[in-house]
Amino acid sequence: MSGARSNRSRPASLPPAAGRPARVVLFNKPYGVVCRFADERPCLRDYIPIAGVYPAGRLDAASEGLVLLTAEGALQAEIADPRHKWPKTYLVEVEGEIDAQAIARLARGVEIDGRPTRPAEVRRIPPPGDLWPRTPPVRHRASIPTSWIELTLREGRNRQVRKMTARVGYPTLRLVRVRVGPFDLEGLPPGAWREAITWTATPPTQRPVGPPRERGAGPSPAAGRRRARRVARGR
Repeated sequence: MSGARSNRSRPASLPPAAGRPARVVLFNKPYGVVCRFADERPCLRDYIPIAGVYPAGRLDAASEGLVLLTAEGALQAEIADPRHKWPKTYLVEVEGEIDAQAIARLARGVEIDGRPTRPAEVRRIPPPGDLWPRTPPVRHRASIPTSWIELTLREGRNRQVRKMTARVGYPTLRLVRVRVGPFDLEGLPPGAWREAITWTATPPTQRPVGPPRERGAGPSPAAGRRRARRVARGR
């Protein structure tokens, strides 16, 4: 069960003036996949064949959609830290016909785990016709209708969306993250991934995204340049 690569690398809609370029991996996580490189199955290891990258903000196994991965720890923190205000947008199917009062409460912020959530952008939407069917299908109760909202957050707390909708009386049935910052799911079917470029003001902490160098391949170009400089200085 290996992940399919979709499209070539393409830049995000951030200007180069925002900082230095950094590579990220965009992955459309299917339902049931554990958002870790672990011994559990299925997990990221079954889909992402790139060494040294890790998720910058996870989704729980029951959630679907966009996960960003990078090899740079500082960029991981930048994406996840609410101070940098990377918005994260979700399509959420809830149980019941959600009303304007509940939407207003979600937008203002509700208390979960003993503290309020930050203000959010929330609107009711029709059922998204271009969304792939979930496997396994969502179990609906015949006597209770469902409805959809689009929710944009600028923070990331444990199971936050599910706790927020439950708090206002509308349990989440299906949760799909469709956008993180300038990145979205366009052209990525479930289980597929692609690489892209963003710009970050943080200094690099690890190598850029990419496969490790094979053993026995000889010294790296950087090592050769360092050796040449030592020779030139008579060391």
